[in-house]
Parts: sequence; C-alpha cells; structure tokens
Amino acid sequence: MTLLPHILNGLTLGLLFALIALGFMLIVSVMEVINLAHGSLFALGAYFALWLIAPELAGFTEVADAYAGLPIALRYGLALVIAPLGVAAVGMGLEACLRRTYGKAPLYGLLLTFGAALVLEEVIRTVWGPTEQHLPLPDAINGATLFAGIIYSKYKLYAAGFALVAVFCVWLFLEKTPYGAIVKAGAHDSEMVRALGIDLGRLRMLVFGLGAALAGLAGIVMVPIWGLRPHVGIDIVIPAFLIIVLGGVGSFWGAVVASILVGLAVGLTGAYATEWSLISMYLLLILVLTFRARGLFGRKSILEN
Repeated sequence: MTLLPHILNGLTLGLLFALIALGFMLIVSVMEVINLAHGSLFALGAYFALWLIAPELAGFTEVADAYAGLPIALRYGLALVIAPLGVAAVGMGLEACLRRTYGKAPLYGLLLTFGAALVLEEVIRTVWGPTEQHLPLPDAINGATLFAGIIYSKYKLYAAGFALVAVFCVWLFLEKTPYGAIVKAGAHDSEMVRALGIDLGRLRMLVFGLGAALAGLAGIVMVPIWGLRPHVGIDIVIPAFLIIVLGGVGSFWGAVVASILVGLAVGLTGAYATEWSLISMYLLLILVLTFRARGLFGRKSILEN
C-alpha cells in the first residue's frame, strides 16, 4: 500500500485546518475570548457561497434568474470574495455584542459566543433548510488528475494550494504591514496600544471581522471535502481549538505547524485504522501537552492571566 495519497490528504487537511485555526488564534490573542461561534461562522461562509454560486439550490429563485447566464467559474470567484466579507460583517456584529462582557469573567464571553453559535445554526436551518447541501464547483477544479503517478482529486490539490496562499497572505499582513504590527501589539499588550492613541475598540472589531472572514473563507474551500450541513460548524470548532492549544496560544507558526501535524496524523492513521483517524488528533494533543504544557511554540498566554 502506497502512503502518498494519505500523506497528500493529510497535508491538504492540515493546510485547511491552518486557515480555520489562524482566524480563531487572532480572536483569542486580541479579544482574550474563546469564540465558540467560530465554527458557525465557518458554516455561514459556505452557505453564503451556496447562495452566490447556486441560489436555486438555496431556494432563492429570484436571485438565480437575475444572473442565470453567469458561468459557474465567475460565480465561484465572486463567492470567494463576497461571502467572507458577509461573514466578517456578521462577526463584527457579534463583537459589538461581546463588548458588554469585556473586563468581566471569561465565562460571560464564552456563554455569549456559545449562544451565538446556536442562533447562527438555527438561522442556517431556517434559511437554507436542514438537509445536507452540495456546493457546485467549476469544471477546472472538479474531477481527477494524474499527480505524482497516482490518480488524485483536482479539488484537493486546488484546496491545498489555495490554503497555502491564504496562509502566506495572512503572514504577510501580520509581519509586513503597519496594521499587522498593531494587531500583534494588541495581542501582547492592549494597554500599551491604548496608551499610543490607537482605538482599541475599533482594533478588536476589525480583528474579529478578520478572524470571521478567515473562517468563512475556510468554509467555502473546505465544505466540498468536509460536507455542507447546518451543524458542520460543530464538527470544525473542536479541531480549531485543539490546534491553537497544541501549537501554543497566540503563536502564528504554532497554529500552522500544529495544523499540519494534525492533518498528517488524521491522514496517516486513516491509512491503517479509519476508525482511529479523528481520535489520533486528541492522542497527539495529549502527547505534546504531556511534555510541553503550553504547546509547541507556546509562551505564557492571555488565557493564564
């Protein structure tokens, strides 16, 4: 048995996990709150994309008639831009609700985001229906192709490449732009940021919007592999939280490396024992935290204050 397909599957899954976990990591670092609605924002991005790509499947026949002549590749491209912006707007609205919990016990923010997750899931069920949906894809990234001597899914290659580029763009934003420097400063010392005259409230709103947009973008790219259903957010938020703990809370490269490790663990375990594939990520977490309590790249985090 060749391991190459399973390694490729693991790398693809890991890169997609990284895209989800980075948005989660930014919110935890700057907001000092664990956003339990992150998975629901992930699902919302995919459903927004369904509305834009195939509105007739979502029940929006008027929208379908309005741009029936547009090729699916153009619709898909528009969805990659518009849907994450829509999710960012929802995320910023959620941050506005969270403001009343700042300075209080972390449990308040945790309960609020948990309630928001339940509300978003019910909204999805009401608007798009309770059944599993299928996100149509352009022909260019559909089907199979010959890669490294094996027949492999075109879409998985596309998803891995897209996630890699997106992660690199997030790194460029954080490391090479003044706005990224402000975000990192806010993660390490919010009081100093306020003392420098930066509007901390606006920074938090924008970071929450960015994290939500990354979740929505990950949802669009991942659901053709993971499946599109109203409760898909529940399936994804636990691995995202596990990854930022495994990599070290607040660490960019920790989240990326942990995502790759989790993806490879799931992919390689699936080659030998499919029923253990998802359990393997939890075993990996236990193994790492046994020797490094703060994760692979972890230092003292805001969750310990």
